Amino acid sequence: MSMKRTNVYADPEDLAIIKEAAKRRGISEAEIIRQGIHLAAMANRVWDEPLFSRTFEGHGRTLAKAEVRDVVAAAAREADDEAGTAA
Repeated sequence: MSMKRTNVYADPEDLAIIKEAAKRRGISEAEIIRQGIHLAAMANRVWDEPLFSRTFEGHGRTLAKAEVRDVVAAAAREADDEAGTAA
């Protein structure tokens, strides 16, 4: 992966926490900072398509947890079939 160097200002307390975490996890401080940048980028990304584009027919009552699970699982299988990734 190609990377680009940049400079940022950080709170000394945050840097101390990063240093401690890097030592504990056995990875570089830079890797922790890269992970944080990625999380911030993804949290602020604007997606081209909505996360959920499917609507579900309702029965006029609150579904039980198992019913919701079954409906979502069926929709996921259907999406896999449409994408050609079903086993």
